[in-house]
Amino acid sequence: MFNANSVTVLRTINTPPGPSTILRLPAVKSESGYSRSTIYLRIAQGLWTKQVSLGPRCVGWPAHEVAALNATRIAGKTDNEIRELVVKLEAARKTAAGVRA
Repeated sequence: MFNANSVTVLRTINTPPGPSTILRLPAVKSESGYSRSTIYLRIAQGLWTKQVSLGPRCVGWPAHEVAALNATRIAGKTDNEIRELVVKLEAARKTAAGVRA
């Protein structure tokens, strides 16, 4: 039998993360299938967006960026095409930050 709490849980499970959702490293590893070292290597190569600081010892990645990078990789895009996407995603971050300020 469903009650109000179970409906909320089902909505949470079935609702994709919004643009303001930030994923911590364990979630990013799970979503991407990459190890911690591979994620940071890809950042250095320009194939993954830079992390967002959430505090002195806490970082994360916007969920929509992780989803976009995964979809691009699944689509078989080249490394150069992924680098272009990374540049666009990081530019969009700065634009969004400027709008909020």
